[in-house]
Formats: sequence, C-alpha cells, structure tokens
Amino acid sequence: MAEQPLTGKRVLVTRPAHQAANLIAQLSALGAEPLALPLLEIVPTQTGDAAYQTVKSRILDLDLYQGVIFVSANAAAIGTQWVDEYWPQLPIGVQWLAIGAATAARLEAEGIPAYHVAGGFDSEALLADPLLQDVAGQRFLIMRGEAGRELLATTLEARGATVHYADLYRRVCPAHDKELIQSTIYDQRLSVILITSGQALEHLLALAGTEPDLLSTELIVPSPRIADLARARGFTRIRIADGPDDTSMIRAIRPAD
Repeated sequence: MAEQPLTGKRVLVTRPAHQAANLIAQLSALGAEPLALPLLEIVPTQTGDAAYQTVKSRILDLDLYQGVIFVSANAAAIGTQWVDEYWPQLPIGVQWLAIGAATAARLEAEGIPAYHVAGGFDSEALLADPLLQDVAGQRFLIMRGEAGRELLATTLEARGATVHYADLYRRVCPAHDKELIQSTIYDQRLSVILITSGQALEHLLALAGTEPDLLSTELIVPSPRIADLARARGFTRIRIADGPDDTSMIRAIRPAD
C-alpha cells in the first residue's frame, strides 16, 4: 500500500473549482480528507462590461508592445482566447512573459513561447530578473484580472517603461450558503486551510466570519505577503509554503509540532 502520511488530516481546498481537481486527488492519495470550498470564481470580461472595449483595443494593438505579461494561469487561459480571435498569427517582435511555471505551461500549450523565472511565482521574482531591468522606452501590456496588484506596473514605470492593462476577468466570491459553510468548516474541526491569494483570504472571512476556531486553524499560504495579511486579520498559526503550486502547498502540510 502506498504511504499515506496525511491520514486523518481534514484539509480545506479553496482554489477555484476549475483548478482544484489535481490538488484534491493528490491529497486523497496521501490519505487526507480534502474538503472543497472554492473562494474565487473567475468571470471573464464580456461584451457590455466596462473593460471590454479597452481589452479589445489593447489586443488589437499587441504588435505595439515589446512585452506582454500574463500574471496567472487564468490570465493565460482567457488571454490566449483573445489573442487567437484577433491574431491568427502571433505578432512579430513581442516578448511573451509569464508569472509562474503554471502560467508559462498554459501559454506553451496554446502555442505561445513564454519566458518565466525558474522557481519564481510572483511579480517580485519577474521584476528581479535581468530581462526587466533596462526597460526605459519600452511598452508593456499586463494581462490580468480586474483590480490586481499594482507592483508590476509601478515598478516598470519607475524604470522608464510605458505600461497598460488588459483586465480579462473579475474574481468574485462564490455564493456558498450558510449550511455549506457550517458543515465544511465548523461541524468538524479542520486540520489545515490552504489559501493561495489575499482575495481568497478575504472571501473566507466574509463567508465564515472570524470565529476563534477558524482563526486558530493552521493556515498555509504561498508567500510572506499573504502571511502578513493573514496575521493582520487574526490568524495565529501560519505556515509559508515554497510557492502556490499544488506540490509546494502539499509539502507544507505536516504533523503539528
């Protein structure tokens, strides 16, 4: 029988529903009891949305940019649909960049050769790469979700670049009823909660409140930034994984000291 080191652990999986299956399967194989509670729903920008015409204009102007940056696998999935619609052949002279290996893999699967920082999974890693140090006079398009982090744009602009956004989707809080929240989080004590974004953390608190049983549950996050957010919101047992990917998040789950 395969080793099952996570036997007895009830693990709350909060990834969007369309991204959680692999993580749930791996946790089950290791003996854990994964409980799915998606805390983000990805809603693509549609005709009639305020951002739609801006996104279309940016995509039509892809050949005017020296670099196009996809901030997430969701941005890659939705962004490549836009690119396919308006660019049967990729524009020449554009450097395609991805934040994280999963984002790069999604772009590669769609035929876009993307550069990413090996081992890096956030804006800070990409900004530290030599490729983005001397960018004065260059134009960049950031493919992202609405109201994402500003660090990438502000840093590139400080280095002399011109930066535009294409807001490809919105992240909304799924409509979970109180009965599901109660049965998933409170009826039986959780061992671990996996959170991979600050917005998912806020949605968890909005849905489940700030009960001591929740705030004292071990929380695994992918970065010091999200750890700081969780600490400020009252969580007392926080562990930082090596990254937001499934393997790193699972590796961070271990018996309590």
